[in-house]
Amino acid sequence: MYTTLITPEQLAGLDADRLVLLDCRFQLDNPDYGHAAYEQGHLPGAHYLHLDYHLSGSKNGRNGRHPLPDGQRLAVDLGAIGVDEHAQVVAYDDGSGQYAARAWWLLRWLGHENAAVLDGGLAAWKAAGFAVDTEAPGRRSRRFAIRPALVGAVDADAVLANLETPSFTVVDARSAERFRGVGETVDPVAGHIPGAANRFFMNNLAGDQRFKPAEQLRAEWEALLGTGFDPAAVVHQCGSGVTACHNLLSMEIAGYAGSRLYPGSWSEWCSDPARPVAR
Repeated sequence: MYTTLITPEQLAGLDADRLVLLDCRFQLDNPDYGHAAYEQGHLPGAHYLHLDYHLSGSKNGRNGRHPLPDGQRLAVDLGAIGVDEHAQVVAYDDGSGQYAARAWWLLRWLGHENAAVLDGGLAAWKAAGFAVDTEAPGRRSRRFAIRPALVGAVDADAVLANLETPSFTVVDARSAERFRGVGETVDPVAGHIPGAANRFFMNNLAGDQRFKPAEQLRAEWEALLGTGFDPAAVVHQCGSGVTACHNLLSMEIAGYAGSRLYPGSWSEWCSDPARPVAR
């Protein structure tokens, strides 16, 4: 059972009958990219999940750029590609793992523990000498039953109330520049949630685009939040609730399980001019 990361070699050795692969490739500035790239070559047997259509819900202008999907709808989508309570799910992308981490978090949100991210993604798979193909995966529909969530989430009201009566620390996964309010090109308002700490999600990775060792991640999280901090008192956010999942995964790898996600993140927060902004 793999619940955080899996290497290409470990993945290649798994029983294909109980394995479901999720290709989560995506680009914010080219939403059609991922599926086109998938059709040009993917891990054998992988199914494509689109960030906007499968891994996010409907936008209303006030709930952020990538609100959480309807859980029942996502459960049906997952069951249709073979995910049930016994399946080992492995998600991957061809970037830094942020879209795969989103899928990983959503599976845990629906109560599925056996979910992992391919460390290093598609590049690591190819570098290890394993093949990709263009064949459509077989359909083996199974029933995916939603179970009690293994992860927690908070809403904007909870984050706003926390400003007056602090009970958790908000960690922003965006770049230091966007956190400071410099060079914002994605959201209409620049800045960050008052009192938030900043941990750019790319800092979770080593030079080979794989996650740093657990001991190193643990030391870096403790440098930011203090030795022996309580992960239950940490809430992660980013621009739209995607790269924050990368930080959540990083903390799990480091042995700090139990932190929560603010799914709406900055794109939801800044949609209401009444909410305070720090720069």
